[in-house]
Amino acid sequence: MKNYVIAAVSGAALLLSSQIMAADIEAGKTKAAEVCASCHGADGNSPAPNFPKIGGQYRTYIAKALNDYKSGKRNDPVMAGMAAGLSAADIDNLAFYYSSQAGSLNSNK
Repeated sequence: MKNYVIAAVSGAALLLSSQIMAADIEAGKTKAAEVCASCHGADGNSPAPNFPKIGGQYRTYIAKALNDYKSGKRNDPVMAGMAAGLSAADIDNLAFYYSSQAGSLNSNK
């Protein structure tokens, strides 16, 4: 039983590390400049109070939010339109890029 648990944990860690390694921070930065920066800012810390600050958010949160907007599970007409054109790789790269940015201390909610 112990060996099974160790193998399962090791396999999960390997799977997660390969997903992180598969993401390309430079591709995320480029896509962010093309698609996201006009509202969320280049580093995800929008100065406008009506746009959420996403810099420094958890990678998994950003990826889930984008996937939910893309699928329609999360409803916002602007974000649904923005996410519609994103590939799975784009979403992973954006999530990796924005999660690597420093978050702002003055959060917009």
